[in-house]
Amino acid sequence: MMQQAMSLEQVVGAMAPAAAGGWTATIPSNWMQGRTGYGGLTAALALEAALRTVPDLPPLRSAQIGFVGPLAGDIRVEARVLRQGRNATFVQADILSHEGAVGLHALFVFMKTQPSSVDFSGPPLVPGLAPGVEPLVAPVEPPAFTGNFDYFLAQPGRPASREADLLFWIRLREQTAALDPYVVLLATGDALPPASLLLATRPGPASSINWTLNFAPEPPVTEDGWWLLRSTAHYARLGGSSQSMGIWNSKGVQVASAMQSVALFC
Repeated sequence: MMQQAMSLEQVVGAMAPAAAGGWTATIPSNWMQGRTGYGGLTAALALEAALRTVPDLPPLRSAQIGFVGPLAGDIRVEARVLRQGRNATFVQADILSHEGAVGLHALFVFMKTQPSSVDFSGPPLVPGLAPGVEPLVAPVEPPAFTGNFDYFLAQPGRPASREADLLFWIRLREQTAALDPYVVLLATGDALPPASLLLATRPGPASSINWTLNFAPEPPVTEDGWWLLRSTAHYARLGGSSQSMGIWNSKGVQVASAMQSVALFC
């Protein structure tokens, strides 16, 4: 029987307390990336578990996520507080497959803002074209999860054949008003393919190993759900690559910076 497609709100909303502790959840087929669930979705579920575990947390400031093994279908999400101080709270979250194997391990840091003599941010990054100008046409059959997003090239006409750099406007197609904005941002932030795949001379998959994000102190806000995502490879050789990533809102203000390690099978 074909599994019914679910929106992000439906997947998160269906999380229920588990008898053994934590929460049960399901990764539907429309959120799969090959043989595992899309990393942005599983990271978002881990964050949701952390938010449910500790009420009234300060803003999310950092996330360190390890993609340990494949996750699909029924899963269990666990979260526990490692330390809760006056300013910062560290929460560990793990996602287990239906066989009980750890598939994702995450550490979230929530931190209060405080006055500082340092006030700096980089210049806004706003390409000349607004979202909705040029849709992404995938050269090969894209992973199932991409059907949950709208993709628009932010720099149409730029030669990309030998540039390991991607810049796209992306938004979730379904409404997300009921969700925490950081859960939405995590679910969206990994939607680009690895930038190093632009350099591949033969077909093959890629798999994220880890993902580290640092968030701006202000809550993430954008217009009409659009986020500007960029991925730029640092190097790619011998089956591995490292890339920097950034997320900007519709006004070009950066809301998160990230790094990711990716295994290449192409």
